Amino acid sequence: MTGGTGDLAARRAAVLGPAYRLFYAEPVEIVRGEGVWLWDAQGRRYLDGYNNVASVGHANPTVVEAISRQAGVLNTHTRYLHPLVVEYAERLVATMPAGLDTVMFTCTGSEANDLALRLVTMATGRSGVIVTRTAYHGVTAAIAALSPSLGLGVGPHVRVVDPPVGGTTAEGERFARDVAEAADELAGAGHPVAALLVDSVLSSDGLVPDPVGFLEWAAREVRSAGGVFIADEVQAGFGRTGRMWGFERHGVEPDVVTLGKPMGNGHPLAGVVLRRELAEPMAARTRYFNTFGGNPVSCAAGLAVLDVVARDQLVEHSARCGRRLSEGVREVASRHDGGVEVRGVGLYVAVELASGEAASAVVDGMRERGVLIAATGPGGRVLKIRPPLVIDDSGVDLLVGALDESLAELGGLGVNAGS
Repeated sequence: MTGGTGDLAARRAAVLGPAYRLFYAEPVEIVRGEGVWLWDAQGRRYLDGYNNVASVGHANPTVVEAISRQAGVLNTHTRYLHPLVVEYAERLVATMPAGLDTVMFTCTGSEANDLALRLVTMATGRSGVIVTRTAYHGVTAAIAALSPSLGLGVGPHVRVVDPPVGGTTAEGERFARDVAEAADELAGAGHPVAALLVDSVLSSDGLVPDPVGFLEWAAREVRSAGGVFIADEVQAGFGRTGRMWGFERHGVEPDVVTLGKPMGNGHPLAGVVLRRELAEPMAARTRYFNTFGGNPVSCAAGLAVLDVVARDQLVEHSARCGRRLSEGVREVASRHDGGVEVRGVGLYVAVELASGEAASAVVDGMRERGVLIAATGPGGRVLKIRPPLVIDDSGVDLLVGALDESLAELGGLGVNAGS
């Protein structure tokens, strides 16, 4: 880092909490975004291959106009009646299975998962939770305890299960059996299972979309043990997988769905959608209020996102463009190591390398070539490719080309043949 960016990094380190992290060996100072493009302080343009928050594009004009229009009229909370709040809730539940009929708003996915946990523990009278091996569900104290990827460990009321490996039916069935065994362990430890909480694409486990149906098999097991299934759609939702919701692909109807990130295209909007009977026990004991959750400006942003997704057919686009992305990445990966497993669904693709060091080298190499991605999964060795849904074929080709060149210079760090 040199000049202003280096000075800004030093100022940041001096004043922000030391737990914060920056991307890339040479951090990027982003000052502007439009569609799938980001510009740094020096005027260089980057293809965004990472951000699912601005999923309908950075500075999407429809969303910006909706936020600006409502902010110029009124922004307040949900203790007053406001038509936008009700309309957005109605539009949202209309995209879900019929049994999911009740919405509660928050500002972040972390809050949504925290609220979902409160709701289901009150509804079931149980405390046990099952999560995946390197799950990430948020940053509140209660949800960090359900997020092994943070490295803090989990509490005695939590059990972790390994995700399916290789996408086989046998592995999906093994996952479901492990969920059943975890539920038995929790009951034996005095923490009967309240919920299985799973990110619908197991993003922090390195992206595990297959085998199709494994979430339904696991949900069946946790329900037979007296718990419920919470689908964390913060990563998968709003068209990312080529379907509106990631759980749809598995043919499962969750009891609770948690939402965040792309919900407001960068505006702080998140929430919980659930069956009414699961919301009633909490309501009988206490009130719920969130000063900013579900405010009119946020709901205007949310409505605009739904409008853009429908108008521009972004769910269908994600499926089609995602196939092109997966095929291109698979072709590149096969040339560099003779059969790297590339896991993908819609506009979310993962490539596992030999180590976190290798993944970091590729991430930095692509940044040097003007394409931004990141790494995730066990040991940080899985490349995370997750562009805004508005990426087009030329953007996909640019991304794949940068990956090809970055893998070529990887040398001895090598790649791994899958997870």
